[in-house]
Amino acid sequence: MAEIYDFDASALDGEAVDLGDYRGKVLLVVNVASKCGFTPQYEGLEDLYRQYKDEGFEILGFPSNQFGAQEPGDAAEIATFCSTTYGVSFPMFEKVDVNGSDAHPLYKWIKGQKKGLAGTRDIKWNFTKFLVDRDGNVVRRFGPQDKPEAIAKHVAKLI
Repeated sequence: MAEIYDFDASALDGEAVDLGDYRGKVLLVVNVASKCGFTPQYEGLEDLYRQYKDEGFEILGFPSNQFGAQEPGDAAEIATFCSTTYGVSFPMFEKVDVNGSDAHPLYKWIKGQKKGLAGTRDIKWNFTKFLVDRDGNVVRRFGPQDKPEAIAKHVAKLI
């Protein structure tokens, strides 16, 4: 059976990242977009990251353009937007599909670990979040409307 540490992804700068490097950490995997009504959640995500990063917490941001074409930029534009607008310092990855036959393998796997409302697998919109414990278990799935501030208590229990 696969686990989150079996996957690789490309960082925004194109560098290959082995997710095994995050073994033993609490993770929040989020599909993000720069031109979405939920985009201001970047601020809350960054606050959450800064609060817990020294305790073994990482946020992994995966831009996706699958919902309303709300992530139209290339890697450089995404990096600039995230850093200058929201001061994002958590790891950001290259733009990926999260649904469909071209979905990134991580997303094909993670959606099966924690299904959404009514047992759905597909991600319905930007800023869907998956919380992973230190053992690599996907323990909770949060919808786009779940703000990072509300997720903090769940992260704190796993730290």
